[in-house]
Amino acid sequence: MTDYRFFQPIVIRYGDIDAQRHVNNAKYFTYLESARSMYIQHLKLWDGKDFDNIGIILVETNCTFKAPISFGQLIKVGVRTVRIGTKSIEMEHSFQDADSGQEMATARSVIVAYDYRKNQSIPVPQPWRETIEAFEGTG
Repeated sequence: MTDYRFFQPIVIRYGDIDAQRHVNNAKYFTYLESARSMYIQHLKLWDGKDFDNIGIILVETNCTFKAPISFGQLIKVGVRTVRIGTKSIEMEHSFQDADSGQEMATARSVIVAYDYRKNQSIPVPQPWRETIEAFEGTG
């Protein structure tokens, strides 16, 4: 899949494997969280240090499993923003075998711009909107 401009490599740890000898379904959501945070850092929207200033909160996510991922398999998770609303950002994700490009799973996440000091959602900051649109080529 070439329409993802950002990929996060994921190392499959021994502890990620379940009794069926593939990655446990709950681990996919940990991989999504890591990929989303690295995407935001890649765009320089968050420094990865000050969690009060991350500026987002997850409100929805889902995952569709297409093929098992095994211990030792090299994968990458594609992240792209497909919609920016007034307060929300919708993302799509693709879990891919790093060597063959085979899509192992797909996912969707919705995050909301959030002020942790005030404990409330806020409009997506204009600099975020502009940065994401420029990166994704949608602006």
